[in-house]
Amino acid sequence: MTLNVLWLQAGGCGGCSLSLLGADTVDFPALLRDNGIAMLWHPALSLADAQDLPDLMQACLDGKVRLDALCVEGAMLRGPQGSGRFHLLSGTDAPMIDWVRKLSSVATHVLAIGSCAAWGGISATGGNPTDACGLQHEDEREGGLLGAGFRARGGLPVINVAGCPTHPGWVTDTLMALAAGLLMQDDLDPLGRPRFYADELVHHGCTRNEYYEYKASAAKPSDLGCTMENMGCKGTQAHADCNTRLWNGYGSCTRAGYACISCTEPGFQSPGHPFHLTPKLAGIPIGLPIDMPKAWFVALASLSKSATPKRVKKNSHSDHLAVPPVSRKTGLR
Repeated sequence: MTLNVLWLQAGGCGGCSLSLLGADTVDFPALLRDNGIAMLWHPALSLADAQDLPDLMQACLDGKVRLDALCVEGAMLRGPQGSGRFHLLSGTDAPMIDWVRKLSSVATHVLAIGSCAAWGGISATGGNPTDACGLQHEDEREGGLLGAGFRARGGLPVINVAGCPTHPGWVTDTLMALAAGLLMQDDLDPLGRPRFYADELVHHGCTRNEYYEYKASAAKPSDLGCTMENMGCKGTQAHADCNTRLWNGYGSCTRAGYACISCTEPGFQSPGHPFHLTPKLAGIPIGLPIDMPKAWFVALASLSKSATPKRVKKNSHSDHLAVPPVSRKTGLR
């Protein structure tokens, strides 16, 4: 049976849709079609005119069109004063939050596409004048627009395909798993993220791991060294497979020289410090690896730094490989 998908854009930048266009395929429509996914509506990918959307949504509500997966991109804008009238769905004069509530009640599955839809994200940062929130979360707090107890008709809570933007593979793999009937409650982590990417850390597969192991840290953005100690990298805390499932088949934030800002996590948008700096207490980074006791980290870091090879130390403060590994016979068989 085909999985009918309706995709709406709420309060956000549209970056997750733009990311989706970078899916690892030469024929995106065929990728969906061959995996049993029918895109009923998407604001950028649909052949249907935008004027057809209100009638399509009403047909879903009336049961005339089966709605298997409601995908919402962008935060829910509840203001002013809970009216939702900061965001009226074009052509309907009705708030987007009202449409989302109604459609969620008839959808087999509801997906939050990106961190704005999942937690509120960038749209909810600062003073949050639009009263933005996620579908089922406000940062780490359950609730959001639909409430903590919400379950779609298929029995699952909101599936949070979080990221800013979300990786195209996370979206397509989630939809394909739903189409094949292979995504169950146990396949979601405690925050409702699909485990196939959320059970990994950005740290896994990072090309800077040798520098991390020796605590050979970068001092400026162009350096090859680890960016955790000085430049704000949260790769050891961020749940995502960015360095093993590369973006556009090639890169990631850390491979491009940028620190991981943990964009799949609730509250990432307001860390309380500049993204490019690492907050410290008594010289020790506050944000340590997610499951490592602080005393162990301090002891291992001290030992690692004392054993750092000169090659690694020099390369860590260079923008290119200044000293290659020694070439010599090792006696290995």
